[in-house]
Amino acid sequence: MSIRYRTAKVDGLDIAYREAGNANAPTLLLLHGFPSAGHMFRDLISALADTYHLVAPDLPGFGRSSMPDRTRFKYTFDRLAEVIGKFTEVLGLEKFAMYVFDYGAPVGFRLALQHPERITAIISQNGNAYEEGLSEGWAPIQAYWKDPSDSNRQALRSFLEPGTTQWQYTHGVADTSAVSPDGYSLDNFYLARPGADEVQLDLLLDYASNVAMYPQFHAYFKEHQPPILAVWGKNDPFFLPPGAEAFKRDVPGAVVEFLDTGHFALETHAAEIAQAIANFLPAHASATKRAAAQA
Repeated sequence: MSIRYRTAKVDGLDIAYREAGNANAPTLLLLHGFPSAGHMFRDLISALADTYHLVAPDLPGFGRSSMPDRTRFKYTFDRLAEVIGKFTEVLGLEKFAMYVFDYGAPVGFRLALQHPERITAIISQNGNAYEEGLSEGWAPIQAYWKDPSDSNRQALRSFLEPGTTQWQYTHGVADTSAVSPDGYSLDNFYLARPGADEVQLDLLLDYASNVAMYPQFHAYFKEHQPPILAVWGKNDPFFLPPGAEAFKRDVPGAVVEFLDTGHFALETHAAEIAQAIANFLPAHASATKRAAAQA
């Protein structure tokens, strides 16, 4: 297994991505969250590359992808999804399963709304789509949605501090020595770039658009019944376990698994998550093939 680190040109932007596995194998698109990048999938890629074609892009404004000035690029989830949708087309990804985490969930769900025929399955790891999944930790952000004043914007700068990033990685983890400092140190490096703070504050404001789209996401789930695996760090301070269970309301066959860890579950439970995916995807691929043959 070898990982390749590449860059694709999309709408004039450089979208950095890591890729591994046989390009002819089933594709799994890995969509990261805040404030991370494709590097969060490093252990998962190593575990699955023998079986799957894995592609992990850095969203615009994150990681090694372009971070254009806010005067030239509107930092909204609609725009992020538009770029990543075009990215999949540049790479020729016609059908793929998605692993969505945190910010990657509303990006991925938008892709599914636009092209449901391309989505073979969804693995949601603390990727929320239900209001019951939002914890009280969202209160200051929700206040900013209701009143996007400068004072409310400035109040959210604490979310961008190095200590907060480290806390996101370690909160809810039984043994914090199991969490590599490399991940949150790299995230903090990217957050410290000039202008990155304003980009992230723009996205925190626009996160309200994701909650407003929850009914559309639910309608997609109900109509298309994509195979869903919700594998959740149950001690996540932002996205609560009821948000994982709620997938069953719209997709009764959804598989829900909880892990005794926090938000960045891959930092401590990559092996368990990889095994859950290895159990889940082949079973649903076989069921899909049988249904197609019967039709």
